[in-house]
Amino acid sequence: MNYLTPTYYFDFEDEIIQTQIASYKNNNISDKEKAIGLYNKVRDDWKYDPYSISFSKENYRASTIDQKPSRNCVEKSIILIACLRAVGIPARLHLGKVKNHIATERLTEKFGSNELTPHGMVNAYLNDTWLKMSPAFNASLCERFQVAPLEFDGENNSFLQQYNNEGSLFMQYTDDYGHFEDVPLDFMRKNIKEHYPHIFDTDENITEFKL
Repeated sequence: MNYLTPTYYFDFEDEIIQTQIASYKNNNISDKEKAIGLYNKVRDDWKYDPYSISFSKENYRASTIDQKPSRNCVEKSIILIACLRAVGIPARLHLGKVKNHIATERLTEKFGSNELTPHGMVNAYLNDTWLKMSPAFNASLCERFQVAPLEFDGENNSFLQQYNNEGSLFMQYTDDYGHFEDVPLDFMRKNIKEHYPHIFDTDENITEFKL
């Protein structure tokens, strides 16, 4: 499989993405430094919003995601993957299911559960190793919920904030769907409809909605 090429979704040849990675197209910067910088950029430049869901192909293009101030975990992972591939770092999408243990009232109200699926993260190939990283939760959001933001050091996995600052359980992975070379929109659509059937009670043809 090729984890460096552009695709419909990872459209890093678009001028919008090229602008985002312009300062990282420098041979004097190591791949490790590029990965750390891009991770921090995507984590904090776009706020996390789990309540916006779309089944539209266009909305999962990195160049489209770039234009909105807040995005969900899959969308933030997509833009990070596009940026990493653009600077020559192999990257792929990894999906799973997570359970939140903090601020669950609104999640339960909107989704009927405190489980979020599919939850997106990124696998990046650095120093002959696939590393996991999750750019979902921006630092300001973490501060509000009193949990340390995930830091990526370019050498170790960074994808789980298990406990908050007080030692209480914050989140856990309850299922792992594996990694994907491209965005598996059909799988994601089927997964969401199976886990949150009540969302589609009124209109089965809905392609985008805000909960």
